[in-house]
Amino acid sequence: MSNDRIIRSTTVLGLIRDGKAVLGADGQVTVGQTVMKHHSRKIRKMYRDTVLAGFAGSAADAFTLSEKFEAKLEEFRGNFERAAVELAKDWRTDKYLRRLEALLAVVNAEKALIISGTGDVIEPDDGIVAIGSGGSYALAAARMLMQHTDMPAKTIVEESLRTAADICIYTNSNIVIEELS
Repeated sequence: MSNDRIIRSTTVLGLIRDGKAVLGADGQVTVGQTVMKHHSRKIRKMYRDTVLAGFAGSAADAFTLSEKFEAKLEEFRGNFERAAVELAKDWRTDKYLRRLEALLAVVNAEKALIISGTGDVIEPDDGIVAIGSGGSYALAAARMLMQHTDMPAKTIVEESLRTAADICIYTNSNIVIEELS
């Protein structure tokens, strides 16, 4: 991703541990150098509450992509990976969608994926997905907590997002977390 496409807003983190899939995000909306909102909701449950999706980037673009992903889940009867791949294909090849600037982090009970507009569907080796400007900070914290503690998934996501909020100016500690069993 070139420097002009770096997404400088929000932090979304998801992981699967002990049969629990969890996705969380901060609540800050930043426009340029100004915090416009502190309590935004960037996480959605989808497809009969079996999938969680979170976004980073332009809100309008992210809502469009979330709706398209949800439609793909319906079209492919909940086939998570197929829906992700088909969305990525459409996103990359469609003249309108190609201009959308956002990333999606999605999790179900078995997998965690990142979907990008360049046609990427990325399944991290460790099952932890992180996007947004504070994503790297949250990812580092989550990896350490996964390796060195017995904390439940929800607690790891919460503590990792709080760590990112302490470091990243585009991330706050008004955290929303959703969990699947």
